[in-house]
Amino acid sequence: MISDTFALGGDLPVRRLGFGTAQLTGRGYWGPRGERADAVALLRRAVERGVTLIDTADNYGPGLAEELVAEALHPYPAGPVVATKGGVVRTSDSAWHIEGRPERLRAMCEASLRRLRTDTIDLYQLHRLDPAVPMEDQLGTLMELRREGKIRHIGLDTVSAAQVEQALTLAPVVSVQNRFNLLDRGAEEVLALCEARGVAFLPWFPLANGALTGAEAAELDGVAARHGASRGQIALAWLLHRSPVLLPTPGTGSLAHLDENLDAASVRLDAADLARLDGISP
Repeated sequence: MISDTFALGGDLPVRRLGFGTAQLTGRGYWGPRGERADAVALLRRAVERGVTLIDTADNYGPGLAEELVAEALHPYPAGPVVATKGGVVRTSDSAWHIEGRPERLRAMCEASLRRLRTDTIDLYQLHRLDPAVPMEDQLGTLMELRREGKIRHIGLDTVSAAQVEQALTLAPVVSVQNRFNLLDRGAEEVLALCEARGVAFLPWFPLANGALTGAEAAELDGVAARHGASRGQIALAWLLHRSPVLLPTPGTGSLAHLDENLDAASVRLDAADLARLDGISP
């Protein structure tokens, strides 16, 4: 029997299937995707459907996704947990600059607090480790913000197992975000470490960034047909069955697609299904 919930940091219970906000912004996560009212309605629908983990970032838009979260949900009801990220600066729809200097991380976090209209960010994730800045300086800044009550929990994004091990000696890291899905399992070592240490793993591109429509995903069709489900629902269900620490947060700009994604939580795969899916060559 799989668990539908996970306690981030041991004290923030969330439903494991959440919602990511990147798809509420335009191409390259730059500017708006569509009408602002539609994005607000989508976020509210996600919470109505029981989503309690909303994953966003300061550079989606940039700034726009966080503003949409606040517009849709503030004043925040009990239950939803908002996770955001900092540490990357955008200058165009194709330009990403890693920025981990302490003064810049602090400024980015405080800007996120203002956009989200909150005094404390539930989960603040370092979007990328800056190779030009010692890890202890980057995590030290987040620890300072945590002591000040501006951050409740700390997470990392796109890291190796060795980096996670090092980070855990410097800060109480409660989550990791790496690319991981049915067709891309390159982060298995990081996942195993998260399982061993009780750290949440939020897989990005949980629906394989569109690859599920390709021929390489055709092997999902048999399992999907047996459950009356779509390929995407089977891919999400596989993640939920694969490990109790996996918390997928698929994003979309469509209400219908949102409902389809969230319905994946009710798909129960048996041992034969899992063996078949595990055998798909990533």
